[in-house]
Amino acid sequence: MKIIETKLKDCYIIEPAVFNDERGYFMEFYSDEKMDKARSVLPKVVQGNRSFSKKGTLRGLHYQKGDTAQAKLVECLQGAVLDVAVDLRKDSPSYKEWISVELTANNHRQLLIPKGFAHGFLTLEDNTLFQYLVDYPYSPTTEGGFLWSDKEINVDWQFEKYGITEPVLSEKDKVRKPLAETEVDF
Repeated sequence: MKIIETKLKDCYIIEPAVFNDERGYFMEFYSDEKMDKARSVLPKVVQGNRSFSKKGTLRGLHYQKGDTAQAKLVECLQGAVLDVAVDLRKDSPSYKEWISVELTANNHRQLLIPKGFAHGFLTLEDNTLFQYLVDYPYSPTTEGGFLWSDKEINVDWQFEKYGITEPVLSEKDKVRKPLAETEVDF
């Protein structure tokens, strides 16, 4: 298992060891013992979530506020996503910076996202299955988020590269406000 630092403080790309043979593959997708470098980011997994989406679905940019903030280990089990993390921690050297990582069922990469980050992803294929392991249960009363197309943050979703003309959004994500107009307490 390789743990790769990104330009965002405390945010890591995880590349599990994958063992292929004529039957398929085997991999350890999570090992508390091997996650020493990132243990402070995801100290304990308490909930697992999955989403299933068609191509062009954009989910995000979301976060949990206050004491219910979540660290996440995310991966794509089927299909492909462009996964995005935005650092919202005001005291961080990477405050308001973002990264995007292509996570696919074939590359087996994962992204470890600490508390204090917004998270979102764009599905690049139909029938995409995406998984989250989180360190705090979801709390609908403390859910936060901001507009996926916020000009201040300016995430490059690479729609043209992936042949997507317009993202498919939830009603909630269609009406989100820019980051400057949202409540962030990290």
